[in-house]
Amino acid sequence: MDKARVLTLFIGVVRAGSFRRAAVEAGVTPQAVSKAVRTLEAELGVRLLHRTTRKLSLTTEGARLFELAAPGMRQLDEALEQIRSSRSEDDGTIRLTAPPSLGSRVLVPLMHGFRERYPGIVFDVVLSDLFTDLVEARIDVGFRVGTSPGQNLVARRLCDVPLIICASPDYLARHGEPATPEALLQHRCTGFRRASTGRMVPWELQVDGNLVYQEVPAVASFNDLDTEVEAVRAGIGIGQLLAYMVHDDLVDGRLKPILTDYTSSNVGLYMYFPHRTQMPARVRRFIDFVVEASRGAEQSLSRLVGLAS
Repeated sequence: MDKARVLTLFIGVVRAGSFRRAAVEAGVTPQAVSKAVRTLEAELGVRLLHRTTRKLSLTTEGARLFELAAPGMRQLDEALEQIRSSRSEDDGTIRLTAPPSLGSRVLVPLMHGFRERYPGIVFDVVLSDLFTDLVEARIDVGFRVGTSPGQNLVARRLCDVPLIICASPDYLARHGEPATPEALLQHRCTGFRRASTGRMVPWELQVDGNLVYQEVPAVASFNDLDTEVEAVRAGIGIGQLLAYMVHDDLVDGRLKPILTDYTSSNVGLYMYFPHRTQMPARVRRFIDFVVEASRGAEQSLSRLVGLAS
């Protein structure tokens, strides 16, 4: 027995004073309403309504049940209505996930810009290099750098993220600048090791229009991108680094791009979220805001590619 349904129909009958009127208000047949009340009476073992051809009246037990159940059902209706109406409101929490490298550089500016428009929004951010199950973790929107997150999610590629090969001016002054990818084998390089697998990530090079993967001699490997960037700044070696992480360094001259003819833009910045037919309005507005903001990010990274070439 669906207790909530039969109680709702019983209360509807009492308020309407008629099975037929209660059925019209509930959008069901009078027979369905009558059956629901009979089911409830059978479950409780008491008669709830006196039925005549002209009039309905409550029994003592029916009056008691109505007195006890009606306020609770009213609170339930109000709770459901509040949740339903929240889909069109600008207040509430949006839960995000992203790798730590995107936290301050990408998420914080987006969050700040969105809250300027909707100050009632609260963000709950989970930073992790491991891929997060959005449904299990109750995440609204995720961000990742790499390839598309998967088929079971809605994914939007926001912009390309070039992989820039670069080194500090001090390193290049001491060791020279490689002119070809093969020359990298004679240099000291840094490398990135995936936290999820422990494997070194090969460098991606664009050679004659084809994507080529090349292993490099890493004198230092890291599972944290910020630390690898700092190592390249310090002159430990040449690194292949994500463009958004070294944008300011390249502009200010702390790092110099090299082998720019081989720059790869295979990697992308992705926003992804679960398939939902009833998405809260605040989440939909945030997604639209990010898509709008990504156009500026794409232009910025395009200028960076121009700088690197």
